Amino acid sequence: MIRTIFILFMMVVTASIVAGSEPDEREAAEAEAEAVTDNSEWAIALHGGAGVNSRDLPEETKQEYFDSLEEALRIGEKILKSGGEALDAVEQVVIYLEDNPLFNAGKGSVFTYEGKHELDAAIMDGSSLGAGALTGLTTVRNPITLARHVMENSRHIFFSGQGAERYADETAVERVENDWFFTERRYEQWKRAQQQDSSSGMIIDPESESYTFRYGTVGAAALDREGNLAAGTSTGGMTNKMYGRVGDVPIIGAGTYANDLAAISATGWGEQIMRNVSAHTIASYMEFTGSSLDDSIEFLLIERLDPGDAGFIAVDRDGNVSLKMNTEGMFRAGSNAAGFREVAIWD
Repeated sequence: MIRTIFILFMMVVTASIVAGSEPDEREAAEAEAEAVTDNSEWAIALHGGAGVNSRDLPEETKQEYFDSLEEALRIGEKILKSGGEALDAVEQVVIYLEDNPLFNAGKGSVFTYEGKHELDAAIMDGSSLGAGALTGLTTVRNPITLARHVMENSRHIFFSGQGAERYADETAVERVENDWFFTERRYEQWKRAQQQDSSSGMIIDPESESYTFRYGTVGAAALDREGNLAAGTSTGGMTNKMYGRVGDVPIIGAGTYANDLAAISATGWGEQIMRNVSAHTIASYMEFTGSSLDDSIEFLLIERLDPGDAGFIAVDRDGNVSLKMNTEGMFRAGSNAAGFREVAIWD
């Protein structure tokens, strides 16, 4: 009798323990599922310029480009995976590329017709349509950071030339002498361009690694876990460009655009990108036709631009990444939480 009572008692206790543990297990499972959902909502894309990038580059040089693109991608991934903001990821990725002399932005910027460096940049917050843009900077080490300052702290969007420099004077952004942007490779490109006496800047020089002087930009686009999108672009412009020339990069809607559907950064022939208001056209095509991000970029590349004109990197609100161009190559990288990851130069 006592044994029976004991068995019944233990059955009741065991049932109580199981019943009591089930909610905890459910809560743990729900928390895990929620974490997985959060992890699926980030994406990053970046570029280091599009154009005629020779496949005959020395293996060491190729590896330098791939290593740099990989590092830029890791910077963006680390921020987004830890729950950071899309704007922070975009800014930090572009800062890295601006400081990398391999690319035409910041350190390593090309020379103007007058033999100096003039830098442009823009950044945009897709959640608010806030934007900041600058052109003709000569002493700001990282133009993308000043562009963000304009977006977040100014009642204006776009500053140029001496006005942009004066605005920088009112901030804490790092300043450098203009020759800080100098690299020997860009100087040699400029000298060849001068010798060929081209006012258009559209030269193909076989001695310059088959690099067309009208190309060269860096940019990034990102989606964070909160569902916010952002895009940013920075450039040293066009080799041997005429005095006062402004390209597509700082033109909101041309080289840089972000809204609640997509974030886009362009690279290529700035005049063509501006004529087609390219980045905005991609976002609008998505909105008005219901097309995917890939299809919207392909529409622009095929139906509006000519072969060899441009490349685009973009992410959308669903975490899709698109890295497309109609040029021979584009320095590019991208990844998302769904497992997509790519670092590439050519097709």
